[in-house]
Amino acid sequence: MKYALFTGCVAKGAGRELLTATMKALAKLGIEAEEMKDAACCGAGVVQEDSHTMAAVLNARTYALAEERGQDIMNICTTCQGVHRQTQRELDDNPAFKALVNKELDATCGRRYEGKVKIRHFYEVLLQEFGIEKLKEKVVRPLTGVKVAPFYGCYAVRPPAEVSDCSDPDDPDELETLIRALGAEPVSYDERLKCCGFPVLMMNKDNSMKMSANAVAGAQKAGADAMVTPCPLCHLNMDAYQPEFGAVMDEEPHLPVLHFPQLVALALGVPGKELGLDKHIVRMEGTIASM
Repeated sequence: MKYALFTGCVAKGAGRELLTATMKALAKLGIEAEEMKDAACCGAGVVQEDSHTMAAVLNARTYALAEERGQDIMNICTTCQGVHRQTQRELDDNPAFKALVNKELDATCGRRYEGKVKIRHFYEVLLQEFGIEKLKEKVVRPLTGVKVAPFYGCYAVRPPAEVSDCSDPDDPDELETLIRALGAEPVSYDERLKCCGFPVLMMNKDNSMKMSANAVAGAQKAGADAMVTPCPLCHLNMDAYQPEFGAVMDEEPHLPVLHFPQLVALALGVPGKELGLDKHIVRMEGTIASM
């Protein structure tokens, strides 16, 4: 199957290493994906605060574009995934609202959303469609001995009835399953399901940094060698601001944070120097650094 790849904004801007790693991982896996260069930003939950209908039209257009291609959508950002899933479920569950949105779509761009497209995050594609056993077969450089702390991000698990595809949003194991398949050891810690604080960064930077600092510190205390997240906004908050954590807490945690596709690509044999690991503020050390 060929997917319509929705990159999201961060992977084309501040986190370009995410897109690089994704394309290299997909090539190793033999998964075809065509970038949706004609799609718009998902709105990140912000546009709907001004106009709920406008946000729905914006995302329904993206679904319609994918339907025209006959491709399901693959996201690489859990914020985009959450917004897409939430909007799609509202449209599918509310025929009157769907009709209103399609009327606007037709008037503005001559398109309509039929309700045929599936929307999956990259890690969900690996679990639900590619298959965990097939993934294990593709691993050529197991991440043996590396302890990885998964950080899900809000939109991967909540609100559970609207956006989460996890088997148990209150205690998911999807990322842990994938980490094990790559040969690494998942680390359990209390903060793995908490918010990174990114949504309040512009309004209250100290509180935002405290939330990220607590997550990084929790993972480090649990013995992690690195963190991994499927959300580039979480990555930005936990990596880019990590040097400032000492200003908002007594300790100064120091732990590398990886994009999920980077972890996958490493286990598939892609050299670390090709994955933009040097673009991170906190650089890798130990086993992964030598890959």
